[in-house]
Amino acid sequence: MRSLRIILVAAISVVGASFGQEANMASWPGKTGTYHGYVRHDFEVDGCAAIVVEPKLALPGRPWVWRAEFFDAFPDADLALLARGFHLGFITVGNTFGCPDALKHWDVFYAELTGKYGLSRRPALEGLSRGGLYIYNWAAQNTDKVGCLYGDAPVCDFKSWPGGKGKGKGSPDDWKKVQSDYHFKSEAEALAFPGNPIDNLKPIAAAKIPVIHVYGDADDIVPWEENTKILAERYKALGGAVELIGKPGIGHHPHGLVDPTPVVEFIVKHCAGVVAPPKKREPLAAAAV
Repeated sequence: MRSLRIILVAAISVVGASFGQEANMASWPGKTGTYHGYVRHDFEVDGCAAIVVEPKLALPGRPWVWRAEFFDAFPDADLALLARGFHLGFITVGNTFGCPDALKHWDVFYAELTGKYGLSRRPALEGLSRGGLYIYNWAAQNTDKVGCLYGDAPVCDFKSWPGGKGKGKGSPDDWKKVQSDYHFKSEAEALAFPGNPIDNLKPIAAAKIPVIHVYGDADDIVPWEENTKILAERYKALGGAVELIGKPGIGHHPHGLVDPTPVVEFIVKHCAGVVAPPKKREPLAAAAV
């Protein structure tokens, strides 16, 4: 009985501490609206438009997924995570390809959400397409602030896209903007840049940050061979853990999976410490690699 009483007292203390933490958190600022049935908050952080979507019931520790680009594009995984108790965060830093100036705004956004509003200090970073540049560049500088990395057909080398220096189509206008946003003096300087995600994995691997990528093996915009494949090979060589889910015959679009459960379970496992109970589901239209 004494042991049971101690356990109950400890549990009540934890719950009480949690309620106390909630009570001390700042209220979300800005405009309140809805997002697929969830409460959405639109406000400004460091001069940039920001969005936070609340789950109906937040998990302990207040885990969150931080989407880098294209808010509400192919949102199945985000919606499933909201249903599981994750918050969803997004900050608009313009089409700036994960450049250092953009990541300074990310630093402020992270500090606001974790410090003032009590979200987890190790969010899942989600990089869809060019969003891959943001999540890897920020993670390499903030390895103690990342729970896991989720790339969806992610750009891992801007020479591939938008540079178009490999087998992909490229985007000349975006390639010029990359050079401007990174303050390169010439295309040659951009091509010699040693800080693309595929080149800057050592600190992320040393921190043992788990990685999952979804990709289409027929992608001719962000070819997986020049991005995800190279990154995965190098990450594994550095001792990092990476899980790949390939979609046979699929191009750059559509993003995501027919059933986002594998991605959701991966993120929940690494950012909330809880694995969803197994459930019967139809076979995925994606092949694990």
